[in-house]
Amino acid sequence: MGKKGKREKKGKGAEKTAAKMEKKASRRAKKEEEDLEALIAEFQSLDAKKTQVIESSCPPPSPRLNGSLSAHPEKDELILFGGEYFNGQKTYLYNDLYVYNIRKNSWSKLEIPNPPPRRCAHQAAVVPTAGGQLWVFGGEFASPSGEQFYHYKDLWVLHLATKTWEQIKASGGPSGRSGHRMVACKRQLIIFGGFHESARDYIYYNDVYAFNLDSFTWSKLAPLGIGPTPRSGCQMVANPEGSIIIYGGYSKQRIKKDVDKGTLHTDMFLLKVEGAGKEEDKWAWSRLNPSGVKPTPRSGFSVAIGPNNRSLLFGGVHDEEEEESIEGDFFNDIYFYDLRKNRWFPGQLKGPKSEKRKRRRGRQAEAEGAGDEEMEKQPPQGPVEVVKEVVAEDGTVMTIKQVISGPAEEKERSESEEEEDGALCQQVEPCPRSNAMLAVKHGVLYVYGGMFEVGDRQFTLSDLYSIDLHKMEEWKVLVEMDPKAQEWLEESESDEEEDDKEGAEGGEEEEESSEEESEDEGEEELHPSVQLDESHADYLARTEQYWIKLARSNMGPEAKEKKVVKVALAMAKTFYEDSV
Repeated sequence: MGKKGKREKKGKGAEKTAAKMEKKASRRAKKEEEDLEALIAEFQSLDAKKTQVIESSCPPPSPRLNGSLSAHPEKDELILFGGEYFNGQKTYLYNDLYVYNIRKNSWSKLEIPNPPPRRCAHQAAVVPTAGGQLWVFGGEFASPSGEQFYHYKDLWVLHLATKTWEQIKASGGPSGRSGHRMVACKRQLIIFGGFHESARDYIYYNDVYAFNLDSFTWSKLAPLGIGPTPRSGCQMVANPEGSIIIYGGYSKQRIKKDVDKGTLHTDMFLLKVEGAGKEEDKWAWSRLNPSGVKPTPRSGFSVAIGPNNRSLLFGGVHDEEEEESIEGDFFNDIYFYDLRKNRWFPGQLKGPKSEKRKRRRGRQAEAEGAGDEEMEKQPPQGPVEVVKEVVAEDGTVMTIKQVISGPAEEKERSESEEEEDGALCQQVEPCPRSNAMLAVKHGVLYVYGGMFEVGDRQFTLSDLYSIDLHKMEEWKVLVEMDPKAQEWLEESESDEEEDDKEGAEGGEEEEESSEEESEDEGEEELHPSVQLDESHADYLARTEQYWIKLARSNMGPEAKEKKVVKVALAMAKTFYEDSV
C-alpha cells in the first residue's frame, strides 16, 4: 500500500506540474496576443487619421502573397486588398487597397478612412448588391519577427459605389482563423475550415458557418453525413444549384514533441441543401468521386471560377518534408473542374492560331468550345523539365526548375510542324509559384504575385499575367517581375531587428539591406575558408562547431538548440555555395 500511495502521489505531482506548465503557457500565449493587439491598435490609430477618400494613380503594388484579388461586378476593374511580404528578417502586413483598370492596364491606390486592420490569408467575396460590395472575413496579423500570430474573426464590407468601409458586428460567427475559405452563395456567405496558430500550439477546423446578407446574422451549420477532415487552403466553390464543393487542402498534426507531420488532402466533398425552400435549410455532406485527371497533390494553390461552369486551380507547391528541412516543387499549371460533369482535366495551351494549325485541327475550329472538350479527352503526356534563371538585384542568379506537360498530340508532330510552331516553345508564362492571387473577368484569368523558394531563399512576386480561358492560346504579361524588388536578408541577422514595430508596416527596407550587406562583407573573411575541391559534406563536418557557435552568439542563450543547429547549417550552406 505504501508503494502504491507513493506512486499515486508522484502521479498527482506530475499532473500538477503539467497543469502549472499549461497555465503558464496559456498566460504567455495570452500576453503574446495582447502585445499584437496593441500593435494592431497602433496601426489603426494611424489609419484613423485618414478623413477623406483619396484615389491616385500609382505604380504596380509591391511584391506580396496571400492577399485577395477580386473582380468588380460592374466595372472592368480588379480589386487587390491586403497580403504579406517577408524579406528574410521581417514580416510586412498590408491593408492597402489597389484597383487595376483592365482596359488601361494601369493601377491606382484607393485610400479610404477606417479600413480593416492589416492582414493576410483572409477571404474576400464580391456580391452585386447596391453597385457592388466586397466582403472580407478573418485572416491573420503577424509580428515583425513572424513568430507570433493574431487571428481575426471580424467581418467587413467595402461599398464599392460609395467607397466606404463598414465593419459588420454580429454575434455567433466563426472563431478567429486564417487559411479558411469563403464563397457567396444565394444571399449567403458560406465559410469553411481554416486554422488558428499560436507560438505554442495550432488547431485546424472543418466547421461551416453561414452569414445571411439580408438579416446580417450568423448561423453555424450542422450538416448530416461525413464531411472533410479539418484543413486549410482548400478549393471551395458554389455550383449553380447552390451546393458547395470542397477539394484538397492542407493540415498538420503533432506526432511527437516539436515534430509535426503535414498532410496534403486530395479528397473531394459536396455540401448540399436538403429540402431547399423551407424556413430552415438542412445541409448534408457527401463524398465526390470525380472522373478525369485530378491535380497532383499540392498545397498553396489558388482558385477561381471560370466560364462554362468550371472552377479552376492554379499553381501551388508540393513539399518534400525531411526531419530538418523542407524542399518544395512549385507549379504553374492550371486544372479545370467541370461542375456539371464532375470531371477534372488539365488546362493545356493551344498556342496562337495559324492557318496550318487550323487545317490540322479539322473540325475542331468549326464550333466554339470544341477545343475545351478536346482538352478533356487528351491523355496526360510525360513531364518535361524547363529551366529558367532569375537575377536578383544583388547579382544572385536563382535557377528555377519546373515540370510541365504538353498536349499528347505534340509527341506525334513531324519536324516541319515543330519548326512551324517553334514560337510555341518560347511562349511566356508565369513562373511556378504558390499563394498567388487570382480573379476572372469576362472569361479572362488574371494571376498576380505569390511566391516561390530556392533553397532557403524566398522570392515574393509582383508580376501580373492574364490568359483567355475561352481560347487557352497564350499567356500575356501585363506587369513583369522586377528583379530589383527581390530583396533577401539573412535570417541570422534578424534578432537585432525583432522588436522594431515598423516591420509590420512596410518601408525603410533598402537602408537595412545595405547595412546588412556591409556587415556580411566584414564578417566573411573571418569564416573558415572552403578548401580546394572540398565537398559540402566535408566542409560541414570540418566546420560545423564553428557555425553552431556563431549561430548561438547571434541568436542568444534563450534560443532552442534545434533552431540554433538549423540556422547554423543554413549559414554554412550559404557561405559554402557563395565560395565555390
